[in-house]
Amino acid sequence: MALALCTLLLSCRKEAPRGLGVFRSANTAATAPDLWDIQQTGELIIATLYGPDTYFEHQGEPFGTQYLLADAYARSIGCTLRVDVVRTPEALLSHLQDGDADIVACTTAVTDSLRDEFQVVGQNELTRFTKAADTPVAWLLRKDTPDLAQSLTQWMHDNQDRFAAITTPTFSDSEGHIYTPRRRNYSPILNMAKGQISQYDHLLRRYSTTIHWDWRLLAAQAYQESTFDPNAVSHMGAMGLMQLMPATARSVGVDMAHIFDPETNLRGAVAYIAQLDRHYADIANPTERIRFILAAYNAGPGHIDDARSLAAAAGRDPSRWTSSVDHFVLSLSQPQYYNDPLATHGYMRGSETYNYVASILQRWEEYRKISR
Repeated sequence: MALALCTLLLSCRKEAPRGLGVFRSANTAATAPDLWDIQQTGELIIATLYGPDTYFEHQGEPFGTQYLLADAYARSIGCTLRVDVVRTPEALLSHLQDGDADIVACTTAVTDSLRDEFQVVGQNELTRFTKAADTPVAWLLRKDTPDLAQSLTQWMHDNQDRFAAITTPTFSDSEGHIYTPRRRNYSPILNMAKGQISQYDHLLRRYSTTIHWDWRLLAAQAYQESTFDPNAVSHMGAMGLMQLMPATARSVGVDMAHIFDPETNLRGAVAYIAQLDRHYADIANPTERIRFILAAYNAGPGHIDDARSLAAAAGRDPSRWTSSVDHFVLSLSQPQYYNDPLATHGYMRGSETYNYVASILQRWEEYRKISR
């Protein structure tokens, strides 16, 4: 697994701007909070960077290898995890030195100067896990937190053979049932001769009217989401016919106990589409608005809003998808774009969203030819 290395050079470090997180009160103590203090507050704070292997958000849910490792450690000491995302490697060190973060949870290239100023934790385990043999990597802690360093070092040692499992998300419903990624692939057309797309056509027809969509567009989206498998679970944790993420399901009143019920799942998805339709009410062209709704359904509206902001700043039309906002959706997988101050939601998997929109629109065209 190739993880981004945060190469930190103390000799050329500059004062960095504050990041995006919520900061502790000014640290007036002689030392930073150590393990006991952190456990008393119940919150462990990490500083990290946006990126596919560090931290990113997908439809309101946090992901990233370094995040998942840190979250597992936080839970092992009875704490919740707060993530403070900064834009530059230099800002990581500033946060740690100022006591705004307890750990730099970003695989950092180990140098002699870093060893002089910070505690280097997990070098053997993280270097092995990330296959960074030529450049040893580690997490960083302040030197005045010896108990935290000892605890984290022991946890890294004890769990190093479980890192792959820890960083492969698992998901549970309200009753504690654990689900792993699964999907049964069904045909995109159930009965060509009869013009029947799926066994859920009656539900798609009924609920599409509440959002004034062509039911075949909703069918195309359902196929893209789950291939009409009501029990599908994605590797990102989306569930059911319309692949609702847990946070999205909660926002539209879908109980996790019923998330695999096709009608309940579809009703929740349509409610979410209605929310997105209102969110993009400033886009007057209905066809363009559909593209933005689909993109936001896939990636979350925050990322799409970031792409619109970047498009506007570049002099392009933020209400046009093709050859305008879609370009910046693709670009938000590149550091120079997701670290732009306008990209307030950071890294996104842009090619997935771009292809998601294109695939649904193409299938919609096909469905309109075979069914009414």
